[in-house]
Amino acid sequence: MPMDDSRYWPQGTTRCKPIPFLIWMVFCLLLGGWAVHSATLCLWKGLNQTAMNDFFAFGVWIVVDLAIIALGAGAFFTGFMTYVLRRDELKNIINAAVIIGFICYSGAILMLGIDIGQPIRGWFGFWHANVHSMLTEVMFCITTYLIVLIIEFVPLVLENRQINKVPDLAFFAHHLHRIMIVFAATGTFLSFFHQGSLGGMFGVLYARPFAYRTGVAIWPWTFFLFILSAIASGPSFTTLMVMATEKASGRKLTTHKVKMMMGKVSGYLLTFYLILKGADTLYWANVTLPKMGVSFWDMYQSSYGIYLVWLELGLFGAVPAFLLLHRRVRESYGLMALAMILNCLGAVTNRFVFTIQPLAIPVMPFEKWQFYWPTIPEWGISFGVIAYGLIIFSLAYRYLPVFPQEVELNK
Repeated sequence: MPMDDSRYWPQGTTRCKPIPFLIWMVFCLLLGGWAVHSATLCLWKGLNQTAMNDFFAFGVWIVVDLAIIALGAGAFFTGFMTYVLRRDELKNIINAAVIIGFICYSGAILMLGIDIGQPIRGWFGFWHANVHSMLTEVMFCITTYLIVLIIEFVPLVLENRQINKVPDLAFFAHHLHRIMIVFAATGTFLSFFHQGSLGGMFGVLYARPFAYRTGVAIWPWTFFLFILSAIASGPSFTTLMVMATEKASGRKLTTHKVKMMMGKVSGYLLTFYLILKGADTLYWANVTLPKMGVSFWDMYQSSYGIYLVWLELGLFGAVPAFLLLHRRVRESYGLMALAMILNCLGAVTNRFVFTIQPLAIPVMPFEKWQFYWPTIPEWGISFGVIAYGLIIFSLAYRYLPVFPQEVELNK
């Protein structure tokens, strides 16, 4: 029989018995095992194990990478609202936001280690930095922000019941909490710029009419739109993870008022994003594309049809924005969760069309529309990141005091 681990649980809480938890962990580890096998194939035999080729230099890994980085923006934006704007009620969800941010950013870096083909040379980007590339700024900011997230995560780990019994560690954790505003502000700065540069990278691809945008000075409109879509979807994703944990554990973790605030923030930010995204799309379709000798309809053919516009801006854009702006919807647990799911799917769809669709469209007269579908190893590594996230979050919830209101709400 598994050893009782209740002495490691947060004070005053209860968790599921060891056997159900072990079964859950085994499932996640099996999913992770698929990822390890897939990564081994790619590192041993090369990227010919993927569907990437001369047309598709980016594949599903970059889609997932950009998507989880956008969804992980809940960490820096929630930290900004909590420590900088002084919205104290969000302290009841900030720990979860930090954990999710850590999972998303560390998972993205792990995936990129496989994507570059030779991870042992990953340090080249730092030592031989291309100062003319937006990706250099992205690389530096993502790495340093992950360090910030680790620093924010450390005090929570040190608050484990058994670890906290060590006086020096308890003292260190307490005083690290007191200067957390510094790291929250630093994280906001770092995440703001790398989110923007990820979008700006696509916006300067003048040979790819689908992605190319005009803008302000060196910043194309996609620079600002990527930031807005990330901070609009990040709080929703954080809240969804908390709600899913509540359903799985059968316990209340935060008040619904906190969740409603996160939903309201997402609703307003998503509405603002859609207004600017709509203006950008209209200008792109009626001014930018005609100047490049192509039309809006040339961009949506083959498997990548106009339905993607309706999905991204309609079902996954306007619909969740409309729902989240209404208080009655936010008061409903199920409706708010549905709206947040649609919001997150909108961010994922946006990253998909900017990553895959520009490469599928022919740019030479002799080229045809291309189609990309990931191979099994590509799917394995992608789902491995999900398994990694589930393992980290499950362990954190079980053994760390993630939710300050949990004891009070479950008396």
